[in-house]
Amino acid sequence: MLTFARTVVKKRKLILLIGLLLLIPSVIGYLNTGVNYDVLLYLPKTMETVQGQDILLDEFDKGGFAMVMFKDMDEKDINKCCEEIEDIDHVDSVIAYDTLLGPQVPDIIMPNELKDVYEEGDAELIAVFFNTPTSDVGSIHAVQEIRKVCGKQCFVSGMSAFVTDLKELSEHEEPIYVAIAVILATLLMALLMDSAFVAVVFVLGIGMAIVFNMGSNFFFGEISYITKAIAAVLQLAVTMDYSIFLWHSYEEHRFEFGMDREEAMANAISKTLVSVTGSSITTIAGFLALCFMTFTLGLNLGIVMAKGVLIGVITSVTILPALILGFEKLIFKTKHKPLMIKFDKLSKGIVRRPAVLLIVFLVLLGPALFGYTHTETYYKLDEGVPQDLPFNVANNMLRDDFGISTQHMILVNSDLSQKEVGEMMDEIEAVDGVKAVLGLQSALGPSVPEEILPSALEGTLVSDHHQLLLVTTEYEVASDEIYDQLVHINKIIKSHDKESLLIGESACTKDLIDVTDRDFKIVTAVSVGAIFLIILLVLQSLSLPFILVACIELAIFINLGIPFYTGTVMSFIDSICISTIQLGATVDYAILFTNRYKRERNGGLSAGPAVMKAHSKTMPSVCVSAIGFFAATFGVSVYSDIDIISSMVFYMARGAAVSMLVVMFILPAMIVFFDKIIIKTSKGFENVEGAYHSKRLAREGETDE
Repeated sequence: MLTFARTVVKKRKLILLIGLLLLIPSVIGYLNTGVNYDVLLYLPKTMETVQGQDILLDEFDKGGFAMVMFKDMDEKDINKCCEEIEDIDHVDSVIAYDTLLGPQVPDIIMPNELKDVYEEGDAELIAVFFNTPTSDVGSIHAVQEIRKVCGKQCFVSGMSAFVTDLKELSEHEEPIYVAIAVILATLLMALLMDSAFVAVVFVLGIGMAIVFNMGSNFFFGEISYITKAIAAVLQLAVTMDYSIFLWHSYEEHRFEFGMDREEAMANAISKTLVSVTGSSITTIAGFLALCFMTFTLGLNLGIVMAKGVLIGVITSVTILPALILGFEKLIFKTKHKPLMIKFDKLSKGIVRRPAVLLIVFLVLLGPALFGYTHTETYYKLDEGVPQDLPFNVANNMLRDDFGISTQHMILVNSDLSQKEVGEMMDEIEAVDGVKAVLGLQSALGPSVPEEILPSALEGTLVSDHHQLLLVTTEYEVASDEIYDQLVHINKIIKSHDKESLLIGESACTKDLIDVTDRDFKIVTAVSVGAIFLIILLVLQSLSLPFILVACIELAIFINLGIPFYTGTVMSFIDSICISTIQLGATVDYAILFTNRYKRERNGGLSAGPAVMKAHSKTMPSVCVSAIGFFAATFGVSVYSDIDIISSMVFYMARGAAVSMLVVMFILPAMIVFFDKIIIKTSKGFENVEGAYHSKRLAREGETDE
């Protein structure tokens, strides 16, 4: 290890040059990595809703879907808009009342039900299908063009419109996220560290690691907008520790041990590599646990973040040493007394009252666990974005004017008789909350002969294998009512055609609820099991994994239980990811303290003094790490208008703070209380009693003299 470290120091200029050159392909890769703004695309491919979307695209050439409403417009202008919309790239078809059956069908024989769906007072509605998937750049471009062509009296709703607005908002906010995280983390590190400029050096090193990580995402083809938005901020937060370890170790070898700068850095790299490898494994394990989700957004976020932590470790022992040695003069010129309290008195107080703090643990555990298991979760994707977005404005108008909140699509066998399709449509229309069912049958009505149907309409609603039905409903996406409605409709269509498929935003969201509920249990079990095993191997103890995991789990229960008591509804992403991320990222605080306790216990101190010294020596590092994590995430949570992003980083920030407090107060009390059990169930404590006895005899000898 020391040989490797000396090579790094000797070749530091070459390493820094290589690092700078690697930034070029990394930036190119970052700029050319696709971004997916539709989280429903991460549903398992085996689900009927996903298979139905593929059939819709393959057979009907239809992917994205939008409802377009015209308000206070002349019929002539609406018809002109419809013609212009049909000419927009990636628009497959337009279904409008006046153009549905063509000019050869007089208005007088058009079905009244059809008119009721498409016209209401001074508002008129059309349905637009795109020939590209919902979140494809083609569908996004089509939505933008529809708004541009039709002007301010046109309102576009539907998932493609939502994705369009979300993309614009997210792209505007993302650079500001990084700027806020960097500025706040740098300022706090400058105050908490013993040099103002060393914080700048840390951010430079971590910034290069972030660019490497984000650039390498190019090989995935695309990443989720959630991953893109929080990956840089989260990587900064969780890898700041590695820079702090290296700097403290360098100072120790440089000044306390009197080594020259190069030898001091070589030893610092060697020590840091051992320390951060152990601590990074738990963090990586926490992120990799997300990969066990069947909802593959977890895989996307988990791999990107695990890769980011690994790259952070590598850069902290290669590029960062070169930066520190290169800027050493400026670092030392800006040295100051760090803004950090002494923990000696607090350490003594905690060791003297372990029973009290254990009672606190037990008192907190009950309500924290109750809140954690009873916090409500929302799945409606548009719930966490500003209400003044054009998509939300259109949705609200659609609901107010037409009583429509969302739409379903149904694919049934094209060989099904007209009579049976008609009966099925009648049954669906009788389901609570259904406004109307539109298909070839509703276009025909009792007065329109099938022979005069335009071929374009048949091509829109019928393929060689399936025919398409549109269902409008007054129920909100992700509501209990829509869930029951989907179950009822699915039973009806399956009774007529066992291979029929119910698709659309609401159906996908129903699947999302079912999948993520299962994923939450799996990811929690995997993360706890993996980190328990890592602690078992690292600390070589049967008892310490239970104690450490119990402490961090308490912190997680408190963090994610608070929303229940404040009446806050969490995003479904938060409920799955935060517990895993908090466990993996903050259990390091507990491991750092426990390793020092083990060292002091083996050095001859009894339980109380060993815990007291370990506490006073490690808490400054724990506080710096937790405060740095908090600083990098909290500012983003305050700024962001996208709730999925802001709430996730907020819970991360609060989770780091709560974990810090639990490690600071509860963990030391548990170590003191269970000291004898720990000694008996752990390796590495074999000489504890002998060391303690020798130290006691030495003190008695000094007293006799």
